[in-house]
Amino acid sequence: MMSRQTAGVIAVALLGAALAGCSANSGPKEVGGTLVGAGAGALIGNAVGGAAGNRAAGTIAGAAIGGLIGNRLGAAMDDEDKQRAYAAQMQALESGPSGAPVAWRNPDSGRYGSVVPGPAYQSNNMNCRQYTHTVYIDGRPQTMRGTACRHPDGTWQAVG
Repeated sequence: MMSRQTAGVIAVALLGAALAGCSANSGPKEVGGTLVGAGAGALIGNAVGGAAGNRAAGTIAGAAIGGLIGNRLGAAMDDEDKQRAYAAQMQALESGPSGAPVAWRNPDSGRYGSVVPGPAYQSNNMNCRQYTHTVYIDGRPQTMRGTACRHPDGTWQAVG
């Protein structure tokens, strides 16, 4: 019999594949990046969720945000870059003042970036925030914008 954690990781992989298939303009790097990003995000979210007592929700939220990071940047970021970017994004969404960047840097790869959260607002009885995440790869900025909403259990889900 499969453990709940294994089932969750499989579900996340399927979710990542579904997200990758949603974009008609996705090439192999974007699709692969989505899957890798969703998987990395799921593992990080699972660990964070486990510390907070809610592994499944953490896994799902991590996969959604990791998939977004992975899709946009493809194979350009390594796992450590993605972990640092994800941690900065969670910090910005959870407690970052509106308009104040939350920076991250990977000294090993030289990649760095920042997440700038927007003001919190209510949508469908959830706290939501828009954000801008800029990643510098070889000195060139790659910027993505999105929206994430916080579920009642405390997890964040990218919604756009």
